[in-house]
Amino acid sequence: MASRSIWIGGFHGINALLQTHPERILALYLQQDRSDKRAAQLLNEAEAMGVAVQRMPAKWFQEQAERSGGLVHQGVLANVRPVEPLDEAGLDRLLNAQPERHVPLLLVLDGVTDPHNLGASLRTAEAAGVDAVIVPRDRACGLTPAARKASAGASERLPLVEVTNLARTLDALKARGIWLVGTAGDAETSVYQTRFATDPVALVMGSEGRGMRRLTRDRVDELVRIPMVDTVESLNVSVACGVCLFEFRRQRLAVSF
Repeated sequence: MASRSIWIGGFHGINALLQTHPERILALYLQQDRSDKRAAQLLNEAEAMGVAVQRMPAKWFQEQAERSGGLVHQGVLANVRPVEPLDEAGLDRLLNAQPERHVPLLLVLDGVTDPHNLGASLRTAEAAGVDAVIVPRDRACGLTPAARKASAGASERLPLVEVTNLARTLDALKARGIWLVGTAGDAETSVYQTRFATDPVALVMGSEGRGMRRLTRDRVDELVRIPMVDTVESLNVSVACGVCLFEFRRQRLAVSF
């Protein structure tokens, strides 16, 4: 087993790995008493990809979960080589490699510290067609096992970029002609009043409690709000990501016909 590895639990994430990067799986374990349809599909996929599956008792899975701080496994665990997040140079290479007529859509998460929110945001971002998710290296949770599990496999497919200086990265995106759209409850413009069908956009979301930091907010080109009833103050960050990203996607689909 590699000296540096992580555990991934659950059928969604492990199936995603089998389909995209089976070479990263160092060991794959399935609970002995799992003989249902999902287990059978996993066994078939693993066999097709040449990945051996070891059957282990339920007690073994319980012990692994306790050692990892409560990792949810559903009776299936994989020990894998982790995907290394991209850095600023990696983000440049990713954007430079896009087709000439491609219109970038990025998500920037400014200090999200809850791993479930990060994972859910990654899942939403992938579904909305986001090219990459950008996070600060400090004051953020990173790709923990819980975040990977909540992403339902998106963490294995969608590029995550960890940057040392978010303000500098936002300036670099602006220099590329990418419009920075931040969300704030006090913004005058509704997200449904925006027009980003043909523009490169980076949606900037703040942390769960404080929102965007001042240096981040100072750099956004436009602030928008999600119109809500008066009795609701705010949305979970992953839900807010979904509302905004899918509005941008709706606009883009409307001009593609």
